[in-house]
Amino acid sequence: MLEKIKQTADYLRERGGEMPKTAIILGTGLGSLVDHIENKLVIPYAEIPNFPQSTVQGHSGNLIFGTLAGKRVIAMQGRFHYYEGYDMKTVTFPVRVFKALGVETLFVSNAAGGMNKEFKVGDVMVITDHINLFPENPLRGKNYEELGPRFPAMTEPYDHKYIALADAIAAEKGIRLMHGVYVGTTGPTFETPAEYEYFRVIGGDAVGMSTVPEVIVARHADMRVFGISVITDLGGKDITEVPSHEEVQKAALKAQPTVEALVKAMVERI
Repeated sequence: MLEKIKQTADYLRERGGEMPKTAIILGTGLGSLVDHIENKLVIPYAEIPNFPQSTVQGHSGNLIFGTLAGKRVIAMQGRFHYYEGYDMKTVTFPVRVFKALGVETLFVSNAAGGMNKEFKVGDVMVITDHINLFPENPLRGKNYEELGPRFPAMTEPYDHKYIALADAIAAEKGIRLMHGVYVGTTGPTFETPAEYEYFRVIGGDAVGMSTVPEVIVARHADMRVFGISVITDLGGKDITEVPSHEEVQKAALKAQPTVEALVKAMVERI
């Protein structure tokens, strides 16, 4: 794996010019943030050595270098999921490459189903913590000390200072910003009403099929992480609406201006 990471990182250094300190992973329906990136270099995943391919509608499959709010960034327009059939090391491979390129801060975003009774469709939730219900941990197997310690702490998976900064920006801009715990599951099925109730009882506020593996690997590599979920549907025993991927995408698109304003302001200030 170390050789693959090095090979991919070397390729991107040759193509990407000045390497950024900030990386952004854009989830379902949230890829339009790349429209705000200036001086873009777009590299399709298919051209990058050792990179997997995204198979999900709404995930474009490009790695983008450029400038956002005056800062150099690298953005993933589309991510990889466990439910696509990839193992966890493949799902999180881009995060390993980011670290090799010198990235210090990782922004992650996703679309999620909400079970917190205070949430509405279209809300943006800052992820304060997560519950990992994936059947496999991305750090399972041989540990490479070059990448991080055998037993990394997860006391602060999402950076407290970044969360405070997001709250300050939201107050300035009049953004309704929620806080909550993200539950990571395998998918690809949406949750049953009983599962939504279970996730709520164990402390979850929103649930999705991504993000947790990437955050674990980022923290293993001592990267600072900020995460946001767009609440694209609601679930529970009292909810009768049937979710679909199309409806999730529509809800995520409506929330894009809020997400874009928040992330741009944060990138500018960190």
